[in-house]
Amino acid sequence: MKNRVPKLYAQVFIAIVLGVLVGVVFPHFAPKLKPLGDIFIRLIRMLIAPVIFATVTVGIARMGDIKAVGRIGVKALVYFEVVSGIALAIGLVVVNIFRPGAGMNINPATIDSSAVAAYTAAAQHRTALDFIMNIIPSSAVGSLVEGNILQVILVSVLFGIALSRLGEKKQRVLEVLDGVLQALFGMVRIVMYLAPLAAFGSMAFIVGQYGLGTMLSFGKLMACVYLTSLVFIVGVLGSIAWLCRFSLWSFLRYIKDEILIAFGTCSTEAVMPQMMEKLERLGCEQSLVGMVLPAGYSFNADGSSIYLTLAAIFLAQATNTHLSLRDQLVVLAVLLLTSKGSAGVAGSAFVTLAATLASMDKIPVASVVLLLGADSFLNQARAVTNLIGNGVATIAIARWEGTFDERAAHRALAGAAPGRARERAEEL
Repeated sequence: MKNRVPKLYAQVFIAIVLGVLVGVVFPHFAPKLKPLGDIFIRLIRMLIAPVIFATVTVGIARMGDIKAVGRIGVKALVYFEVVSGIALAIGLVVVNIFRPGAGMNINPATIDSSAVAAYTAAAQHRTALDFIMNIIPSSAVGSLVEGNILQVILVSVLFGIALSRLGEKKQRVLEVLDGVLQALFGMVRIVMYLAPLAAFGSMAFIVGQYGLGTMLSFGKLMACVYLTSLVFIVGVLGSIAWLCRFSLWSFLRYIKDEILIAFGTCSTEAVMPQMMEKLERLGCEQSLVGMVLPAGYSFNADGSSIYLTLAAIFLAQATNTHLSLRDQLVVLAVLLLTSKGSAGVAGSAFVTLAATLASMDKIPVASVVLLLGADSFLNQARAVTNLIGNGVATIAIARWEGTFDERAAHRALAGAAPGRARERAEEL
């Protein structure tokens, strides 16, 4: 007898629809459902640091090639900078063509900036040195407790390299870490049962708190963000997939559960452990996945890059702030740096945007408050684009390293493909 319980992606999709309906019909009650999403995300975050630590450590210790670790790191950083730069540039083109902020005629003097005071203060007190110092934890254990991804990666790489030099002694440690890793992924699978409930609560909160009217009033900006994200995924990521000889559509179908969960919860962190497990199953080497995917969450936020360019120029248009082509290119250049510098900071989109506007000294920093209502709706596009972008990046770098397992990929994609598509994939 077949299992009548709908698959996870179907459950999450139904939960998203129900969440929207509850937000529309019960707008005063719906915001109270926010803890459903918060609890799920906190449960996943609880597991992210140990999963990354065990994955990176085991992968590097088994690989034993320190030069390969450095080579992968350099390739990843170059890839991240180039692709996120393309995302920024596409956003700049779209916002100038459609001009979503034109005609709003907002007077900066009338804006109450108290709602974003915390974000602008954070932006003014963060420097490049602060960012570098933040990568180094005060203690190795502290990095795991606090859950700072970059700190966890640093500790994991160092521990993995040290472990690889222990010779035969390392085997016992690896067996223990392997067992711990399997148990952690087992915990992730248990927590994932709550994903539909989390998507329901998050969507109900967003619609109930801000209302569908917010979507209409910021409709042009939202359309630009979603359109640009679609163009980037199909055009840029599709081209990368083609160059690396894998089907983007098959990959999207393979991670459909994670895409819907990221959309429903507005969080890519909510699916990081599952993405790591799926990418390994797809044929990417364990150590490479452990290094590239978590680092991509900090340095390769393609969706956030698109949003930041659109948001900065949108605010200039809304406040009638004239920006020459040179000024806009300066915004682009600054965002290439600030979009990386806010990695791991709460409310990073606002911190990055505020830091960029402050450095320009042209667009009023207080105008960021105009985006507060629409940000939750825009965050869904950011989360999904970030998720897909980092998945493609991991596969691309695995392919360039020559460690991508074609047979494993065909088996994994065949399992995700329906009907005839599955049969064709299995024939490969």
